[in-house]
Amino acid sequence: MTNSFTNILSWKKSHEFVIKVYKTTKIFPDYERFGLSSQFQRAAVSIPANIAEGYKKLSKADKLRFMNIAQASLEECRYYIILCKDLEYINNWNDIEEVSKLLNGYCKGILANNFKANEVTS
Repeated sequence: MTNSFTNILSWKKSHEFVIKVYKTTKIFPDYERFGLSSQFQRAAVSIPANIAEGYKKLSKADKLRFMNIAQASLEECRYYIILCKDLEYINNWNDIEEVSKLLNGYCKGILANNFKANEVTS
């Protein structure tokens, strides 16, 4: 097992996703500041935050519960991406697919008791 949640690839990529969300929502119209921007940011932050929180849980069930919360927040972000595209605030965003695949892989690793499957080697 890693010595830090920051060594988990799904955490690292989801953190990068959060940074992109913040940089992007910064240029949304001012009237979205307490609406869509805030909701999108909150949901995005929830992904790596729940990976981090679940990292130190001892039981498989506890770990998976936090990963499931992260997955639910990811799906919420997927909707915000669709909405932002329809509102013409953003163009193509495919980053979420990579985060989704990595998070699903990490969950499979937890189920198989192979937590190292999603670690960053450097």
